[in-house]
Amino acid sequence: MRPWQRLDTSAVPGNGGELQLYQRGDEFSIKLAGRGELMSSRVHGSEEVLAEQSCIRLGVEHPRLLIGGLGMGFTLAAALRHVGQQAQITVAELVPAVVTWNRGPLGACAGHPLEDPRVSIYAGDVAHLLKRSPQVYDAILLDVDNGPEGLTHQNNNWLYSMDGLNAAYAALAPAGILAIWSAGPAPEFMQRLQKVGFEVEEVTVRAHGKKGARHIIWFARR
Repeated sequence: MRPWQRLDTSAVPGNGGELQLYQRGDEFSIKLAGRGELMSSRVHGSEEVLAEQSCIRLGVEHPRLLIGGLGMGFTLAAALRHVGQQAQITVAELVPAVVTWNRGPLGACAGHPLEDPRVSIYAGDVAHLLKRSPQVYDAILLDVDNGPEGLTHQNNNWLYSMDGLNAAYAALAPAGILAIWSAGPAPEFMQRLQKVGFEVEEVTVRAHGKKGARHIIWFARR
């Protein structure tokens, strides 16, 4: 078997550690130094469900979407497949190198979604957009970490706090959808969503088709 080759590294802003991009043949992996693999080009089924099911729930002709976290582009690519040509999708990515990787070696994995004219990139923390965008988005998709407890960036914890969820609620248009991906269940977090005023549906999905780890997605409607 071919060994993994490290292509690049990048610091996560705010002392969040170091991201490392690896390649083995046509496979890619992004790891957090000392913590293991964050994402793989082989396993992305639940990220696609995050986008697909959010778009199905929208019922808006020309939706405006905000995606927190670019990753390897699979969430974005799935969203593009399920919205019309007049849709607008903003992707907030904290680590500039992740955008560079998606424009370079990772681009083909998800079909080069950053080249789509419906897409714009915000280079920064998705929290900044939530705080200044009242009733702007029809859907907000958060795939910025492993779930309600920030792993790569401590500031991600704010997104899952009452303040962060209230900001997301305020940034959504009426009947808008907040969709949050998580590596595992978190009953207290679901209750927090309900306390903010969301109508919440919890869905369990497999990481890769009908195989792999079970991940959680919360679909919270304003």
